[in-house]
Amino acid sequence: MPRSAERSLALITAPVAALLAALLALLMPANPRLGDALNRALPSETDRRVVLVGIDDASLRDYGRVGTWPRELYGQALGTLEQAGATAVGIDVLLTDPSQNDERLKDAFSRANVVLATAPGESTLLASPEWRSPTGVSALNVSGDGIVRTFQTAYPDAAGTLQPSFARQLAVAAGRHVDLSDQPRVLRYAAPDRDRLPVIPFRDVVNGNVRYGDIQGKIVLIGLTASGTGVGGVRDVTGQTVPGTELQLRAVSSLLSAPFTTLPTWLIALLSAVIAVTAVLARGLWGFALAMAALLAAAPLWLGNILLPGVTLSLAAIIGTALVAAERWWNLRTLALRDPLTGFGNRVAFTRALEQRWATRQTRPLGLLLVDLSGFRKVNEVYGPHAGDELLRDLSGRIMQQKRRGDLIFRWGPDEFAVLLDQASAHETADVARRVQESLDRISYRDLPLRASVGAARTGEDIQTPVDLVEAASRSRYRVKYQREQRG
Repeated sequence: MPRSAERSLALITAPVAALLAALLALLMPANPRLGDALNRALPSETDRRVVLVGIDDASLRDYGRVGTWPRELYGQALGTLEQAGATAVGIDVLLTDPSQNDERLKDAFSRANVVLATAPGESTLLASPEWRSPTGVSALNVSGDGIVRTFQTAYPDAAGTLQPSFARQLAVAAGRHVDLSDQPRVLRYAAPDRDRLPVIPFRDVVNGNVRYGDIQGKIVLIGLTASGTGVGGVRDVTGQTVPGTELQLRAVSSLLSAPFTTLPTWLIALLSAVIAVTAVLARGLWGFALAMAALLAAAPLWLGNILLPGVTLSLAAIIGTALVAAERWWNLRTLALRDPLTGFGNRVAFTRALEQRWATRQTRPLGLLLVDLSGFRKVNEVYGPHAGDELLRDLSGRIMQQKRRGDLIFRWGPDEFAVLLDQASAHETADVARRVQESLDRISYRDLPLRASVGAARTGEDIQTPVDLVEAASRSRYRVKYQREQRG
């Protein structure tokens, strides 16, 4: 039975939609802009186990530029923090140049819970080889637009060996198990919290002027927070320039939280293909509803620590909807040439096809079958138009089974069909007409008698115009009809 034009096109557009959506997923497996929006709209709280000790403007006024002050200040600060019961301490200041009295810091900088920062791209490199504290690369991932969205738990050095990151080492020193990996992790944005402990000035820690209750059991990070010392041009997802130490604090806090799950690329491609095909099959405006649902689903999944590429899935739904629109355009464009019931060309399409092939009739002879069904009107009168439609679909299906490759079928009239045979010899024309006639001799509808008549004609010396061919086929059909009526 012939399919409707819309269903037939869906058999093409559905796999095309799946292919395009899968390719889109391979090109856009992640949506950083959507991640930025969700990170801003659904900020995380900075883990209260992490405290920032800032080398602020007041500390610089007291001690001078960081690279020139006595390093014993770090030892004094570590002493205060140890007495206060800090769980782990990270010094996010590069101590790579040797200085006087570095040996005095041997005990302080050899503790397992003290983490020292090293420069990106370098292996372990400190001012004193006698320092035994764990080290970590003080680095974050800066995107091309200058925004820090992700960080890693390890970064390769000049030799390509993975070196643990500063944030990872600080989390490990606090008792957290974190694997070494160069895969980017989402840097959780933390909105300002008035109830949270503010940044503790470094000079207050050096002087012991702190409340031990604010330090006890906490992870402490020491780094530059003074104005003008932030990473130049490096911004967080809000677009604000933020000191690198504060971003490291967020990285440590992110490691203390449940990690985000990134969907594998193959799963994103599969979801995209399914959504695109669903949009094609659902038709109408359902594709836009699917696109909106994909975007909205990203928010609750973000809260569940799952990164859903909602923009990619939404665009996949739009692809399906666009192909549905293309189907509609094509159907409207060809509506004047197609019979909506059978999907065959109508009489106008038959005329055009015959005229187009007429010029080559000498080398590619044309054959024409005209099929007439007697009793069709009676079926409509007794059983209604739906029964008539069912009968016509049965009739057209039988004709389809007998046609050759390259032949065209048209609905000629309400109960008439035309078959245009391409490159048909006299024998082939007669053979196709016979097979069509035999297949239609068995057609019936309930208790009503039906009779089909098939007339055939072929181009030759006596056929000068397309009209001559049609008239010859019509005369043949009437002869067949008359002969069958005479036989009763």
